[in-house]
Amino acid sequence: MTRAPILLALDVPTAEEAVRLAAAVGPHVAGFKVGLELLMGPGPAVVAALAADGAAVFADAKLHDIPTTVQRAARQLGRLGARWVTVHASGGSAQLEAAVDGLSSGAAGRAAGVLGVTVLTSSGDDTLAEIGVGGTTGKQTARLARLASRSGAEGVICAVKELGVVAEVAPSLTRVTPGIRPAGTDAHDQRRVATPEEALARGADYLVIGRAITAASDPAAAAAEIAATLGNLGP
Repeated sequence: MTRAPILLALDVPTAEEAVRLAAAVGPHVAGFKVGLELLMGPGPAVVAALAADGAAVFADAKLHDIPTTVQRAARQLGRLGARWVTVHASGGSAQLEAAVDGLSSGAAGRAAGVLGVTVLTSSGDDTLAEIGVGGTTGKQTARLARLASRSGAEGVICAVKELGVVAEVAPSLTRVTPGIRPAGTDAHDQRRVATPEEALARGADYLVIGRAITAASDPAAAAAEIAATLGNLGP
């Protein structure tokens, strides 16, 4: 059975559905993303439930607040068993360093790392201009990747298009890419998307894949098919 470098996005409304999907798809993926829908619904207990079963859990909390608040929130997620926690890198070095410290404290020696969010895959150059950030998504990603690296983050979240930029400016960072769509599937609300094969070929360490698997009539079969396709390409 092939286990691919996929983090399955459990973007579902209930804990029961998340646990059921995780059990079905688990043999084919590297871990699970628990995002805002679950965190604001059944809550962080979902992170704990999945971690208790030995899963690598990516708590996609996208923390962005004053450093003390971020530190405390990251510590709580670390205590619950999160393997990774996302923090908006645009919050600056103090915020990132606080998250790293808090997560490490909460994890108490267990492997855990902060992933800095660079530019959302639903955003483009026009979005950056709208909010007053100059330059392109590539330049902004490079800027934030350097900041994440200096601040002790384990990795970054970036679009496939920017994987090369991250590898150039911060090669030690783990690169996690959302916006992954198998050929022929709908891009939905994502703008900067790529296929799983393209993402791995361009240097991704992990691929965040959701609806292509979770919305399939047989999620386990869909995950197995993608995993098999990537079997010879993974790290």
